Amino acid sequence: MPSLLYVLFFIVVFIILPGFKVVQQYEKGVVFFLGKIISVRDPGLNWIVPYFQWMRKVDFRTMTMPIPPQKIITKDNVSVDISAVAYFKVVDAIKSIVAIENVRQAIDQIAQTTVRNIVGRFQLDEVLSERDAINKEIRIVLDAHTEPWGVVVELVEIKDIELPENMQRAMAKQAEAEREKRSKIIAAEGELLASEKLGQAADIMAEHPIALQLRNLQTLAEISIEKNSTIIFPAQMMSAVEDIKKFINKEQATKS
Repeated sequence: MPSLLYVLFFIVVFIILPGFKVVQQYEKGVVFFLGKIISVRDPGLNWIVPYFQWMRKVDFRTMTMPIPPQKIITKDNVSVDISAVAYFKVVDAIKSIVAIENVRQAIDQIAQTTVRNIVGRFQLDEVLSERDAINKEIRIVLDAHTEPWGVVVELVEIKDIELPENMQRAMAKQAEAEREKRSKIIAAEGELLASEKLGQAADIMAEHPIALQLRNLQTLAEISIEKNSTIIFPAQMMSAVEDIKKFINKEQATKS
């Protein structure tokens, strides 16, 4: 009887318990039997034959991979440092184990090479203004390389573009010159519009001299608000009464 208990204890401790494997919800377990894949286990509690079978777990979550800064020479011979980030996920557990030794390391290396090759085809202005197109092209090339490994590249984003200091100064001068040009154009357009309006006002005052007198009176009213001790009367004010009489007579004649 004691020997039977020892046998049961040995079976439970060294055969049954070691065979239990827990696969997380975001994982799948690939089971090998004497070096050959025999099944893929779903999440939950699984049992395999210990010592003859072993399980390798594969993470199916979307993974983030920073791409370190790459020194790249653009098409117009400008040296830039570009860093990016890639998002990928495993879709085939067997391929990710059998087809490649280390999926993450392989994607890291191919991503650095792809970023250098793709960005090097564009000019600096295109790199700065067409990030979406560059990101899409990098993702397509990466996805084509990783598909045989059972991996899908979901997204690639350029994070940062570092320019040489002399190029930064040149771009700052260019932007400053562009803003100055726009400000001069706006000021010139304002002067043109003001001159047109002043011309129209002069034509109206030429037809109606009393309008100029009314404008002078308005100017005097504005000066008086400031409580100035000196008031300047324009020369036209000396003939203001005569102009008003002429205007009234002209209006009466027109009505009659």
